[in-house]
Amino acid sequence: MGDGVKKVLFVNSEMLPYTPESGLAAIGRKLPQGIQEKKREIRTFMPRFGCINERKNQLHEVIRLSGMNLIICDVDRPLVIKVASIPAGHIQIYFIDNEDYFKRKQIYRAESGEFFEDNDERAVFYARGVLETVKRLRWEPDIIHCQGWFSYLLPLFLKKAYKDDPIFSNSKVVLSLSGDIPQESFSDGFRQKISFGGIMPEDTSLIENPNGTNLAKLAASYSDAVIVADGNVDKSLVDFCERLGAPLLPFNAESYLNGSYIEEYNNFYDKI
Repeated sequence: MGDGVKKVLFVNSEMLPYTPESGLAAIGRKLPQGIQEKKREIRTFMPRFGCINERKNQLHEVIRLSGMNLIICDVDRPLVIKVASIPAGHIQIYFIDNEDYFKRKQIYRAESGEFFEDNDERAVFYARGVLETVKRLRWEPDIIHCQGWFSYLLPLFLKKAYKDDPIFSNSKVVLSLSGDIPQESFSDGFRQKISFGGIMPEDTSLIENPNGTNLAKLAASYSDAVIVADGNVDKSLVDFCERLGAPLLPFNAESYLNGSYIEEYNNFYDKI
């Protein structure tokens, strides 16, 4: 793709200052700003988790983008789009919202620590919501960079259900692997919940055992490049990605400490 990379879409699971501090949330905040400062046009998305104070962070609904429904498990789910700005970074954030999935104050687990039973549906809604919103924006990304497990269904959806959409005809998917991958299993019906738009059972065979590691493998298999963004990523998962043969950027601890990972990512985009 080389010098043709002009537009980068960031699909984040977490992001400062909206979610609690973590390595993933810090990258989610710093990377879009850094790439924008490299003179690329960006759009940034994240879920509107219930822990986000809308008044404090000045979120407001974008009426022209909201108003559609997504059918998840045969139920119409209203898609609400909200937006906020980070003036210090000169960046705007789009939030995917739905009362059933994102009203709760916790992110992935209840206060008791129990993994939410509907996390699979929530991830389905988020990934589909991002793609539908980008279509409404009529904004054609060159790179779609997925960060955090909550975004890991997007590569499959893009390459199968949205493969003929002209908005995404030139889009390449970059997948960041980090230590946030859940150890828990998703519901037994996970594969059925993502079978839409021509997605066939054989397309999702990697999650026959629907756990977080296999979800990451599924995401990697439909991505055009992989970044190992965390030293805690399981070696077997990294080995799996290496065998896929797509471009892979290995973990570099020093670059995350000194911030030079932004330059590394920026250069990596041009090699895809």
